[in-house]
Amino acid sequence: MWPESADKTKTEEPKPLRSGLTTGCCATACSIAAAHALLGEKQSSIISVTLPKGKIVELTIKAYQSSDFAMRASTIKDAGDDPDVTHGAEVFVELKLIPQSNIILIAGPGVGTVTREGLALAVGEPAINPVPRKMITEHLQTLAQQYHYTGGFEVSVGVVNGEQIALKTMNPRLGIIGGLSILGTTGIVRPFSCAAYIASIHQGIDVATTNGYRHIAASTGSSSEAVIRDHYQLPEIALIEMGDFVGAVFKHLRNNKERIALDKLSICAGFGKMTKLAQGHLDLHSKSSSIDLEFLAEQAKHVGATAELVDKIKNANTSIEVLKLCQEQGLELGLKFGNRICQQALATARNIVPASIELEVWAINRQNVIIGKAIDAFNPTESAS
Repeated sequence: MWPESADKTKTEEPKPLRSGLTTGCCATACSIAAAHALLGEKQSSIISVTLPKGKIVELTIKAYQSSDFAMRASTIKDAGDDPDVTHGAEVFVELKLIPQSNIILIAGPGVGTVTREGLALAVGEPAINPVPRKMITEHLQTLAQQYHYTGGFEVSVGVVNGEQIALKTMNPRLGIIGGLSILGTTGIVRPFSCAAYIASIHQGIDVATTNGYRHIAASTGSSSEAVIRDHYQLPEIALIEMGDFVGAVFKHLRNNKERIALDKLSICAGFGKMTKLAQGHLDLHSKSSSIDLEFLAEQAKHVGATAELVDKIKNANTSIEVLKLCQEQGLELGLKFGNRICQQALATARNIVPASIELEVWAINRQNVIIGKAIDAFNPTESAS
C-alpha cells in the first residue's frame, strides 16, 4: 500500500540505464595495478584505464596478493544494467616479470582455451579477444617505459568460478573449454545492446562452417532447438541458438557469402515468433515487433478460412489463439495455415540469405509439435549460374 503522502510519480519515473565495463577492461585494470605494484611498489585502490576510443575510466581494485616475482590484482566486474552473466564476477590478473621484452598472455583459472577453428583466435590460444589483448599490451608497454623497465610480462588472466559461469554461455558450444572469454570491443558494456549475443551467433556460424558442417540449424530457444536437433540428429556444434535475433543469422550469411561454406540452413521457432518473421520482422522480441492480427487473418483467408473465422482471428488475443481457431475449423486448415505462415517466413529469409544456401523453416506449438513447415524451392544449378 502507498502511504497517503507518498509521491508515486517520483518512484515510478524511469531511470536511465547504467553502462558497465567489459571483462577486457577489468583485466586491463588488474594488469596495470599489478605492474605498478611490481615496478613502482604502489598498490593503488583506483586504477585508470584508457579505452580504445580514448575515454578514461576508473576501476576499483578489490585486493592485491604478492608471491615470488609475481603480483595478483583483482576487481569486481560491474556490467551496469545489462543482464550479463559475468556481472559481479571477480576478474584477476597474476603478473610476472620475465627477462624477455615481450608480453605473454595465459588463460588462468576460469578463463577458457580455444579448441576449435573459426574464431578470431587460433586453436590453443587463451580466450582473450583481440581488443582486450591490445589494451593489456599497450598499457603494459607504456608502464614499462615509465619505469624504464626493459624486461617483459607474463599475464595470467582469470575469473573466480569462471568455469561454472561459462556453462551459462555459448562457450562450450563454440569450443572454448575451461572457462569464460575475456571480451570487449570498446571496453564499455551498453545495457541491453545485445552486441555480445549477436557476436556469439556469428561465432557459432563461423565455428560450425569452418569445421566442415554444411548444414546448420538456428533456433529461437531450447524447445525449438531440441525438435530440429532430434529430427536431423545434428551435433551441438551445428546448432545456433539465435534467440530473437534471426536477422543476425541471415545478415551474417549474406555479408560473408564468399567466406562461409554452407549448403543448408534450417530455422525452427515457436509459432508466435514465426508469425513475426512471416510479417518481415528480423528482431522477434516483443519490444521490437508485435503480432499483426490483420496479417494473420489474411493468411488464414488465403488457405480457406471462412468469413466468420477471419473475423474471429481479427479479434483474437494471441497468435496461439489464432492457430487454435484455425485448427478448430479442421485439422487440414490448421496444417495449411501453419505451412502458409512458414512459407511467408521463408520468403523473408530468402530475401537476405544467399541463393546458394538451401532454406527451410519449421514452426512448433507449445507442446513442441511441428505445426508448419516450408522448404525452399532450391535449385543449385540456377544458383550457380
